[in-house]
Amino acid sequence: MMKRKYYIIASLLLLGMTCLAGRSLGAFASAVSGTASGTDTIEKKIPEPVDLSKVNFVDEVVWVVGSEAILRSDIEMMRLQGEQEGYDFGGDPDCRIPEQLAVQKLFLHQAALDSIEVSEAEVASNIDQQINAWIQMAGSREKLEDYRKQSIAKMRQELHDDFKNRQLVQKMREKLVEDVKVSPADVRAFFRNLPEDSIPFVPTEVEVQIITNAPRIPIEDINKVKDELRDYTERVTSGQTTFATLARLYSEDLGTARQGGEMDYTGRGHLDPAFAAVAFNLTDPKKISKIVESEFGFHIIQLIDKRGDKIKFRHILRKPKVPQQAIETGLSRLDSIAGEIRAEKFSFEEGATYISDDKDTRNSYGLMSIQNEDGRTSKFRMKDLPTEVARVVDTLQVGQISKSFTMINEKGKTVCAIVKLKSRTEGHRATITEDFQVMRNVVLAHERERVIHEWVRKKVADTYVKMDDRYKNCNFEYEGWIK
Repeated sequence: MMKRKYYIIASLLLLGMTCLAGRSLGAFASAVSGTASGTDTIEKKIPEPVDLSKVNFVDEVVWVVGSEAILRSDIEMMRLQGEQEGYDFGGDPDCRIPEQLAVQKLFLHQAALDSIEVSEAEVASNIDQQINAWIQMAGSREKLEDYRKQSIAKMRQELHDDFKNRQLVQKMREKLVEDVKVSPADVRAFFRNLPEDSIPFVPTEVEVQIITNAPRIPIEDINKVKDELRDYTERVTSGQTTFATLARLYSEDLGTARQGGEMDYTGRGHLDPAFAAVAFNLTDPKKISKIVESEFGFHIIQLIDKRGDKIKFRHILRKPKVPQQAIETGLSRLDSIAGEIRAEKFSFEEGATYISDDKDTRNSYGLMSIQNEDGRTSKFRMKDLPTEVARVVDTLQVGQISKSFTMINEKGKTVCAIVKLKSRTEGHRATITEDFQVMRNVVLAHERERVIHEWVRKKVADTYVKMDDRYKNCNFEYEGWIK
């Protein structure tokens, strides 16, 4: 054990401890299908922005649902993006698209009646996940901006209303089915006479362990960022400009920059501990905090208001850029660590516990996990792994350790990593003994969709609907649209 510990300590030293807004097809389809929550909202490919100026038509109101209008441009937007993404609307797009939009209006209208709300923090968090996923797929922020011919800020602006609406729809759906339950007898009865080819297929699942290293950033680069933050403070204090203006121009927290760095009333537990310690000690809205370092980078903070155990504030985030040389050094060091593990000088589990920078997995011996509807699990479907990790894991055998690679972590930072494939369960037809939870989820989803379908059917019958005559010969999924 002493020899193992020596190699761990030596390796530790070596590392140095170092759509248009509201009208995205993929987003709307997720919301209507009921998958719009957390990472399930993430689009798995990078959509190109749709330019309606290339389409010759006169915009007009073609449907009215309650007090909500559906424009022809709404329909054309979904059609064009559907063509780009190869989306199947399940019927004639001329009929299915306006009906899907109308169903969304029903959910949003009911959410308003029931006073269902989503916070800007929730919206920003989901947009962050989406944009970070796109950055991972593109390879860098610059490559993503070049591909979409848009700045990150513009993407955030266009996604905002779309993500807010999908979250409202999702919360409304969840409320409608919150009391739906299924028993083991219901599950057995559902699958008893089901043809074999209709039994759900359980995709391949993997368990992955990870060791990460955040490349060391030169002190001069850190000091440059701090000097810029001090300059912002001086400009606000002297009255040259406002904190909100500087946040819009310079903050690298994409979730709050467009709101002038503003975060709505937030509890201490939802903030980085170092950030919270400074933010909750602020008492004077006219003063700006000292520079504080968090897991995300360096911040300055301005208090707006305190209400009970929550605060409303603005902040500016700046992230020192990671030099390519530091990345290459980090990759080389992790390859060295992987070599020592393969030589059995210490185990991957020990390396993850003592060496890894990833605090979320250190206490679980490097084992990655994900939250799903049944709780937290270490079993990932390949599509749910971070893109870079999935790409590497796909090439590994069980027990094999990867070469080093780079990835963007949940904090939006570039890190170096190595992974080990702990287990792989190949895809198979579900069985009641081995995959009861999977089969229960299928039955529960089926029952929830039945409840939702019945709610929509009744809602259509009770809601004022007016549509252009061109749609009155459509074969709609729901009856009652034509009054």
